[in-house]
Amino acid sequence: MAKVKTRYNCTQCGTQHPKWAGQCNDCGEWNTLEEVVAEASKPTNSRFAGYSGEVTRIQTLKDVSLAEHPRISTKMLELDRVLGGGLVQGSVVLIGGDPGIGKSTILIQALASFSKLKSLYVTGEESLQQVSLRAKRLELPLDNLRLLTETSVEQILAQVKLEKPELMVIDSIQTIYTEHLQSAPGSVSQIREATAQLTRFAKQSNTAMFIVGHVTKEGTLAGPRVLEHMVDTVLYFEGNPGERYRILRAVKNRFGAVNELGVFAMTDKGLKEVSNPSAIFLSRHEEPVSGSVIMVTREGTRPLLVEVQALVDESHGAMPRRVALGLEQNRMAMLLAVMHRHGGISMFDQDVFVNVVGGVKITETAADLPLLISAFSSFRNKPLAQDMVMFGEVGLAGEIRPVPNGEERLKEAVKHGFKRAIVPKLNQPQKKIKGLEIFAAQRLQDVVAYLC
Repeated sequence: MAKVKTRYNCTQCGTQHPKWAGQCNDCGEWNTLEEVVAEASKPTNSRFAGYSGEVTRIQTLKDVSLAEHPRISTKMLELDRVLGGGLVQGSVVLIGGDPGIGKSTILIQALASFSKLKSLYVTGEESLQQVSLRAKRLELPLDNLRLLTETSVEQILAQVKLEKPELMVIDSIQTIYTEHLQSAPGSVSQIREATAQLTRFAKQSNTAMFIVGHVTKEGTLAGPRVLEHMVDTVLYFEGNPGERYRILRAVKNRFGAVNELGVFAMTDKGLKEVSNPSAIFLSRHEEPVSGSVIMVTREGTRPLLVEVQALVDESHGAMPRRVALGLEQNRMAMLLAVMHRHGGISMFDQDVFVNVVGGVKITETAADLPLLISAFSSFRNKPLAQDMVMFGEVGLAGEIRPVPNGEERLKEAVKHGFKRAIVPKLNQPQKKIKGLEIFAAQRLQDVVAYLC
């Protein structure tokens, strides 16, 4: 067996070094050398074989088999939705989130639901007793839950080859290390090499795999960025661990829609799925209040009703504040300038605070019009009708641009009892929607005049 060799690469310029040093001799940067495997053992000619172990050959597209493998349902509809309809055999799913958000809870619930599927839960952070206590507290069936406490990826793969599970969970990748490297577990090189070995095994054995990843204080997955490229699906848990509701979002999915969203509620018996998330994001006020607008956003394939709230107050500082939670702050500053230029409403001496109720993060431009109208409502202290929804993108010239799936958004609003809507002119449906009065606007000043 060939001896494993290591080298050190500079993350800035890519220069290779035979040993570690504090400074790169080529580019002069400090603390940029990371350990990588230079030559791994090659007992077989596996580098010329595909995931199945067979020697690969060149094929034309028409010769490729298009037979689809059936998806494995997790018995949790919200999780299946985010995964694109269920688990795919041989897929690797990376799930991240803040500590205590519910990553381990949802995975052990998913494993317990597979009564006819051989599964394995590998934990490197908790003891077997801790995992068992959590499962008992959640009142999960314990007969089919197979557990392993190990942090060496070589030892894990040796045990897994004997166990031959169809589904396995690695909790977490930051605790797993490979014996080929001398760096500490959790380092960039350890995470990358351990993930590469686990992914290779999942593809070769056709095993579905969940990998739990920690996040940094900025909210991104800890470790190298290439980690997200190596896996098939990346899921993020959003929300405050102190709050009840959790949002699971897919930011990468080779087998389904991107930005798909699932909503869960944390209870004393684990995570429970929320089938109608629009109801929890809407604040049904007893009487109309200023600064509140209901918009219809779209997350993946699901239309979602959320409430956008704004508070506009006189600024007492040299620089008025612009704070946006759940929306892009720079875009809000740009839209306020559009409101001044094309709507005739000036807020240059006002503090503007905007918040999306429920902790939802909206990235699409359909929130432009609701953001401006909620700020206008608060600034003029003019409550809007409670049965009104709106959506639309606002351009720099003051035009209201259309957004995708406008008719589907309107139908979702009707389901929740809304009777009026403000939409872009090009999003006006060809057929009238029963019970819904639609105002189609072309420019921002048209909406301001309609509301005044």
